[in-house]
Amino acid sequence: MTTVSSSPLRDRLELERGRIALGGVHALVRLLLDQRRADARRGLRTAGFVSGYRGSPLGGLDQQLARDAKLLEGNDIRFIPGVNEELAATAVYGSQLAEHLPGPRYEGVFGLWYGKAPGVDRSLDAFKHANWLGTSALGGVLAVVGDDPSCKSSTLPSATEGALAEAFMPVLVPGSVADLLRLGRHGFEMSRFSGAWTGFKVVTDVADSHEIVAAEPVADPVLPEFAWRGRPWRPTRRPGVDLKDTTSLEPEVLEGRLQAAAAYAAANGLDRIEGADDAALGLVAAGRTYLELREALDRLGLDDAALARRGVRLLRLAMIHPLDRDRIRAFARGLREIVVVEEKRGFVEAQIRDVLYDQAERPAVYGKYGPGGAALVPPDGGLDADRLVTALARFLADRVGAEHVDLRDPVLAPRKPAINLLAPARTPYFCSGCPHNRSTVVPDGSVAASGIGCHVMTVFQDRSIGTTQMGGEGAMWVGAAPFSGTGHMFQNLGDGTFFHSGSLAVRQAVAAGTNITFKLLYNAAVAMTGGQDADGGTDPAAITRMLHAEGVAKIVVVADDPSRYPRGTAWAPGVRVRHRDDLDAVQRELREIPGVTVLLYDQACAAESRRKRKRGLVPDPRTRVVINEAVCEGCGDCGVKSNCLSVEPVETEFGRKTQINQTSCNKDYSCVDGDCPSFVTVTPGEKKARPSLPEIGELDEPEARPGTADVLLVGIGGTGVVTVNQVLATAALIDGLHARALDQTGLSQKAGAVVSHLRIGDADRDRPGMVGAGGADAYLVFDALAGTAEPNLRRCAPGRTAAVVSTSEVPTGRMITDMAAALPPSASLVQRIADRTDAGRLVALDALALAERWFGGTTTANLIVVGAAYQAGLLPLSAKAIEEALALNGVQVAANVQAFRAGRRLVLEPDWAAGPAPAAAESAPRPLDATAPAATALVEASGAEGELARVLRIRVPDLAAYQDLALAKRYLDAVLRVARTEREAGGTEQRLAVAVARNLYKLMAYKDEYEVARLHLDPALARRVEEQFGPGSTVSYMLHPPLLRAAGLDRKIALGRTARPAFRALRAMRRLRGTPFDPFGAAAQRRAERRLVTGYVAVVNELVARLRADRIDLAVRIAELPDMVRGYEEVKTANIARYEEALGELLAAWRAQPVEPAGTAARTS
Repeated sequence: MTTVSSSPLRDRLELERGRIALGGVHALVRLLLDQRRADARRGLRTAGFVSGYRGSPLGGLDQQLARDAKLLEGNDIRFIPGVNEELAATAVYGSQLAEHLPGPRYEGVFGLWYGKAPGVDRSLDAFKHANWLGTSALGGVLAVVGDDPSCKSSTLPSATEGALAEAFMPVLVPGSVADLLRLGRHGFEMSRFSGAWTGFKVVTDVADSHEIVAAEPVADPVLPEFAWRGRPWRPTRRPGVDLKDTTSLEPEVLEGRLQAAAAYAAANGLDRIEGADDAALGLVAAGRTYLELREALDRLGLDDAALARRGVRLLRLAMIHPLDRDRIRAFARGLREIVVVEEKRGFVEAQIRDVLYDQAERPAVYGKYGPGGAALVPPDGGLDADRLVTALARFLADRVGAEHVDLRDPVLAPRKPAINLLAPARTPYFCSGCPHNRSTVVPDGSVAASGIGCHVMTVFQDRSIGTTQMGGEGAMWVGAAPFSGTGHMFQNLGDGTFFHSGSLAVRQAVAAGTNITFKLLYNAAVAMTGGQDADGGTDPAAITRMLHAEGVAKIVVVADDPSRYPRGTAWAPGVRVRHRDDLDAVQRELREIPGVTVLLYDQACAAESRRKRKRGLVPDPRTRVVINEAVCEGCGDCGVKSNCLSVEPVETEFGRKTQINQTSCNKDYSCVDGDCPSFVTVTPGEKKARPSLPEIGELDEPEARPGTADVLLVGIGGTGVVTVNQVLATAALIDGLHARALDQTGLSQKAGAVVSHLRIGDADRDRPGMVGAGGADAYLVFDALAGTAEPNLRRCAPGRTAAVVSTSEVPTGRMITDMAAALPPSASLVQRIADRTDAGRLVALDALALAERWFGGTTTANLIVVGAAYQAGLLPLSAKAIEEALALNGVQVAANVQAFRAGRRLVLEPDWAAGPAPAAAESAPRPLDATAPAATALVEASGAEGELARVLRIRVPDLAAYQDLALAKRYLDAVLRVARTEREAGGTEQRLAVAVARNLYKLMAYKDEYEVARLHLDPALARRVEEQFGPGSTVSYMLHPPLLRAAGLDRKIALGRTARPAFRALRAMRRLRGTPFDPFGAAAQRRAERRLVTGYVAVVNELVARLRADRIDLAVRIAELPDMVRGYEEVKTANIARYEEALGELLAAWRAQPVEPAGTAARTS
């Protein structure tokens, strides 16, 4: 076992020799320090400067630079984030001026610019001007570009090498974290030597990777003896370029500096030729694509030795522009064919053709197209080993002989037609309590456009249309408006985008006189990339003054808490502040005002608020929200109102209900809106005692552990999947093993499916971090729904992969708002995984339930799964190393270690986790009264059996308590008559009788004022509140009383202890229900509820009168329709209309086929 210091975070930046675990983004921070240390070793007094703009896959770089600011500044490296990419590039351009200005403090300043691909497009003019200026002799600039070829976290897929070349930069392409350090150092030195900025293309799968690398100084560069136009090379360096010098410098910029860069690359051996000396076929690739190519060749049976035997030569490019012409010609010598493997267009392919064009003997050059113009290397998406095996297998077999190529790879097997009966998918969604859940809703009849930021997810939710580049929001409507009959558009605009460049779009709309309302979503954080402050940002009051100065016609501020703005806040003239409850009215008002209006929606990012609360930076609201499940109708209105993932559906004896996930709830309270009386707010009492941690000591080790393993981890974004992957990679470091991890997240960080790869094994094999098709040895499934996605299952193989699956059910975003959406049965998900893995080794457990029981929350659930995987012998790591890695991680160390051990123990002792037996299903989950024994006796005397008897034992006593024993008897008699008729018709399973029992009960026990009062008085609610929030917790009932509603009150009020006497009075009055003395009986909804009961009884009479065995299925469908009748007030009224429409359609189908009755039909009463 390797000894790892107690400060691995410091080591990964400061340790100069040794093994370190390093992520792609962290490597860029270390690169700056490595360059500074290298200069110091050579006696050079240099400094560093960094500027750029965040964006995936480099989204966390600015955060890391800010965290390490003290260390960086101690090494004379200054970080100043850019307001946007273009201005950041100009600032870095300025760093090369320092030595030309009076009083230079350093001999040179090396600069690093960073940004994602769209930032390159925005910054091209700045890049060109900077390259014309040139770099300083002891400075140099690295332009680090985050490319997203697979479009994981971008609006468009990208490949920026062409743009960088157009800016006259040489372009380096690292393929791994180690490459980031090595080639990054060469990038700075190349820039110094050539006088040009060096482009540095970092693709997503490199930036998001995490590897164990050898930290050691890169050898000092070799500076070539290079002459240009007959003179020793010395680039022009000047503090600026006058117009008269522009054309005179053009030959140097376009030719000399690029040739100097190529000479540097050649002298330092950046490009490498591998494989056979005597070869007929050559393969060319760069960066990560080269590693994917080698992985594909390995899978096809063409390892190093086989390549040499079969006459295949490889060229691994580090610099893809300009190419080293001599190296290309040397590589091509003797070859008959060359295949260039690269993503997107044929950038390198065209250059190689150009280099070889005038050669007397030149090979055929293929890439995007092969012999005869047939498609060869795909131009779309990313190129991983799976796609390359598919693309190249037949081509290679034809060249080296099919007998020498392994064509058994899983991706080459004929694909069976995909039959996906498990329709739900886990797609990205807003965080619980996210302001965008409410702020992005527009009034009926209006249209909204999307933009850059978290709010882009409104496109998935059918709340907005399209999107534009960052900063273009709203400008597209300027061009569309003159030609559209739509008179107005809402445009979502994030505050980060507004400060970046979006303010110009507002100015454009004002200049054009366009009718548009910008919804400026001010949440005080750039949440998409980690919650940073918006650079160049200011407060809402200052924004309104800016907008007023631009000529905006009307500005309204909408806030979740208007009281935070004191009297005298310096708003622009005419600005009003409204509560977010008034959002719809404000939008309707603004859309009628000609010209440009702005709705500034001010509410803090929920995720950032949660982090700040944990750190004590902002107050943590004490109020919690609970749903009384007994009162809840499961209508989904709270999900529609809040759009919040913490409002979770749950299946109960009485159908689908809703509960609040207290672990994920961010205390937005939007779910309380609406007319549902089931919501209760709680002020916690005495601090709830945490569950005592399971004290699990040393455990027996697995019988065997593998020496290497390719591990696939699948879960839900935001639940710690990436953290688990990094913990395991750190454990590999501690154990002295090599590991390469890759986290595929992107937008999936927002509650979507996250996939992480971990390859633990041979350090000598320079291969990608992604697990290929059929290549997973271990499949750790933290979410069963995500685990059944075909792209993940494709990486498994029945004869190879062992799975550990959490069976916990976590609702999808769609399930929050669509009551028809549901998860497939857990057993079916597990079976699907078992079918694609080694079923005999599969381990299944409910990790969330176990974590909640043992640790009082679900944050440790993933470690339970990891523990089970370890004990099942799936990980080539020691338990000691994993626990040490958890300690180094420094979060909930004791709980996480015990969770890991608990997972291990579950495998050793499967019955160890068995909890107390659940309460008998026959016991009624509702408050009963003195009539219960008599009601139960009625059921026992009825002769009902099986599931029907179980359903009746619950519902008959409850109906007696609901009103009286007579109502319960009427219900029981009706159900028993259906059961007798069903038996006579040949129905042996009692499906129709059970359906009627459930649904007649539902209609008869409608939740009026009396019933809501009875259910809120249930002692079980008080016990549940005390268990969750501690003794002494106080409860308030969130109600919208009819009298106050009629008086014009449009929202709920909180009633505390004073509500309980009123509840008791209402409960005592329940026997007035439906009588002439019922004070609520004349209300339209109460009349409708009574009408539903009599109507349903008539429908059931019609069904049993014409029942036959072959018609039972349709009869059951009709009998189950009342389940649609859910909710309160307007929601229930709308659902009644839907029910009656569906009932009419199915009854028409029933009546369309007249049949003779099976016998004398008994009628229900």
